[in-house]
Amino acid sequence: MEPVSEVSQSIDERRRKVLTKAVVRAAGMLGLTQADLAVVLGTSDASVSRMKAGTYLVAGKEFELAAFLVRIFRSLDALMGGHRDNVKAWFNAENHHLSGTPASLVREIEGITRVARYLDFVRGAQ
Repeated sequence: MEPVSEVSQSIDERRRKVLTKAVVRAAGMLGLTQADLAVVLGTSDASVSRMKAGTYLVAGKEFELAAFLVRIFRSLDALMGGHRDNVKAWFNAENHHLSGTPASLVREIEGITRVARYLDFVRGAQ
């Protein structure tokens, strides 16, 4: 039997691995480039390249920001009934409620949280 700290570490590493794969996939479906994703996560293009290759896992603030971006994608996917073109179009269109395009807003912490909260509100209102 593994000691508790090793079990916790393996659970944490699995969470990081799943979220890293999910954020790379979500970014692609939202139309974000590798450079865009690097800005959103506050990391380098090289780190995003390693994420895509599976040799780098998000952690710390990157993990939190990745979780927000995946949350945004999942909300949009649900709201748009799985129509990926509509998800991408909404994400890249001007939104007067948010005072900008979600694709631009997610580049800053305040913006990514605002977009996520807005989508939570819209989903809750339906």
